Amino acid sequence: MKYIDFGQWIDPYPDFPKSGILFRDISPLLANPMGMKLAKEKFCEVIYSWGADLIAGIDARGFLFSTLVADELGLGSLMVRKRGKLPGKLISKKYELEYQENELAIQKNQDIGDRTVVVIDDLLATGGTVRCAKELLESQGAKVVGCIFVVELLSLNGNKEIDCPVFSLKKYD
Repeated sequence: MKYIDFGQWIDPYPDFPKSGILFRDISPLLANPMGMKLAKEKFCEVIYSWGADLIAGIDARGFLFSTLVADELGLGSLMVRKRGKLPGKLISKKYELEYQENELAIQKNQDIGDRTVVVIDDLLATGGTVRCAKELLESQGAKVVGCIFVVELLSLNGNKEIDCPVFSLKKYD
């Protein structure tokens, strides 16, 4: 696949959700059928090369891509959700973000032991959210073989928090 500048479908919003944060909005990408098709194709190409057999999407924008990619590759999709969003018996883990604390959970009855998993989310910033998701999955016997993002903020060094390959459609300094 030739180089595509996915930045054409990502809008910047200064001071959102609070002062000093430059929010990278993927709404234009989601609204553009060609952009989404190209994003899905690129994600599938990378995930296929990593040999995954399960895709885990992080709440909530990660779900927008995890299910599309899982369907395209004929794989299962697993939700890694924020506290209070999943029913049943859960395994959860707390983590800190740049501007808040949160908690992620997966359902305990998910059979992920010995599965090779790719984690998908919309944004890699400091790496706290994806590190938490990765540790949560690995605590249940899964092997996370890579993490994929639409946007990566290089200056925050989030990729150094994750001990596996990282791929992003668009990187910003």
